[in-house]
Amino acid sequence: QIHLVESGGGSVEAGGSLRLSCQASGDVFNIYSKGWYRQTPGNQRESVAVIINGGDTTYADDVKGRFTISRDYAKNILYLEMNSLKPEDTAVYYCNWQVQERRSLAEGGDFYTIDNWGTGTQVTVSS
Repeated sequence: QIHLVESGGGSVEAGGSLRLSCQASGDVFNIYSKGWYRQTPGNQRESVAVIINGGDTTYADDVKGRFTISRDYAKNILYLEMNSLKPEDTAVYYCNWQVQERRSLAEGGDFYTIDNWGTGTQVTVSS
């Protein structure tokens, strides 16, 4: 199991910047993807930025060009650099690391993923 702790959230004015960090510990192997998600009250958690193990990245349309996801392999840290923040970026941001496992041949041998989540960090952007 992986333990994830986010940090770096806070309150900023529109146009400001923040850098979120996600420190991973525990069984940090067989990682398929790492990503940042966010959630506002009454809404579903949505993907913000995800990086696949091979290096491909995907961003939500409304953060492209403003947010950058990166990782430090040696320190097991995932980052999210957020620039030109807008009030609509206000949310609780969660870190997610997906572990890839494989069922035994007797069970079919197919691959599946297990989600590991942090507890979240609040980002508040004022206008």
